[in-house]
Amino acid sequence: MNVIRLAVLSLPAAALLLTAATPPPCQAADWPGFLGPNRDGCSSDTGLLKQWPQEGPALLWKSESVGPGWSSVAVASGLVYTTGNEGDNQMLICLDAATGKEKWRAAQGPKSSHNKYGGARATPTVDGDRIYLTGGDGLMTCQRAADGHIQWKHDLKREMDGKVGGWQYAESVLILGKLAIVTPGGQHAVVALDKMTGNTVWKSDKPATAGYSSLVPITLNNSTVLVNGSQSGLFVVDAKTGKEIYRNPFADGNVANSPTPAYSDGYLFWAVGYNKGGICLKVSQTGGAWKFEEAWTTHDFACHPGNYVVAQGCIYGKGKGALVCADLKTGATKWQERIGAGQVTWADGLLFSQSDSGGKLSLLDPKAEGTRVKGSIQVAGTGNSWSHPVVTNGRLYVRYDTNLYCFDVKAK
Repeated sequence: MNVIRLAVLSLPAAALLLTAATPPPCQAADWPGFLGPNRDGCSSDTGLLKQWPQEGPALLWKSESVGPGWSSVAVASGLVYTTGNEGDNQMLICLDAATGKEKWRAAQGPKSSHNKYGGARATPTVDGDRIYLTGGDGLMTCQRAADGHIQWKHDLKREMDGKVGGWQYAESVLILGKLAIVTPGGQHAVVALDKMTGNTVWKSDKPATAGYSSLVPITLNNSTVLVNGSQSGLFVVDAKTGKEIYRNPFADGNVANSPTPAYSDGYLFWAVGYNKGGICLKVSQTGGAWKFEEAWTTHDFACHPGNYVVAQGCIYGKGKGALVCADLKTGATKWQERIGAGQVTWADGLLFSQSDSGGKLSLLDPKAEGTRVKGSIQVAGTGNSWSHPVVTNGRLYVRYDTNLYCFDVKAK
């Protein structure tokens, strides 16, 4: 293995690399990584179908060869990227967004070694002409967007002494300014790398056992922190130095903490499975000092795995056998819709909710009086349907097992 020599940069150099407080802007049609350009599961698409015909929206194409996995898709510059297993490898796969025709595939590294849950996990992160990806066994790669050729790589466990829960790594890499940031866990829970060279810029100063979620940046008053859920609870580190500035023991030692935290309008929400419920924190920052104060807790949310989206002052996500809507500031549950729920995406005032199993996806209008469900589709596959739906450029991408579908959801 070609190991890149690590070098920890000085604080001024680290600050220089963090040139953007938030991820760089994307083209309107881009969905460059997990949960979209702002890592919040919200699409900027408008003009979408508000009601689907009984047979569902028109299918534009289907690929049956992406391999086993729960990876979602990244969409950039007319191309679709995802991951799937092939033999002993995890593959990075590139498809034409217009036709679904495969452009190339390249081995990223070994597939997950977890026998029962061996599918590909992380969603690729596209940044310019490079793609960043982690594998279940802990290999992190930077690959060329043109052909998947590996530019640099690191082993999160062996090189960084990482520590992750028993279901292995599932994190999607965060690109922030000139940094590629991941959560290997261990004595240094988070590590920031120069995205071009792979050299280490900083390591966080506190230990944690990595969970299965992905880092989320929060920026207030020109200061940025990074939030992640872990098997050791919810933690926050400074984006320039890696210094931990807050930790909440909620869900510490839980069986598995998978959902990615959701932040909006001064509120940070995180809920997990196994009857733990969720917690919401009021976030503020003045004079460089950050505060995280408990606003409310809930037992109506129970997402494992999956995610939460915040839109129009409400949080949406999986509860106990239902899709739940709660008020962001108070936690009061507004409604529960008894549909298969798990992974949810927001676009044009609509919710796209994919069930945890069976491959059913439902369209909902959260403000409708009467029936909120405005259509559904059933896609083929077996086992758990844990992939997150993507809505961008008038298209809906749905992954289930070895199949990837692209539907036309643009209103005519």
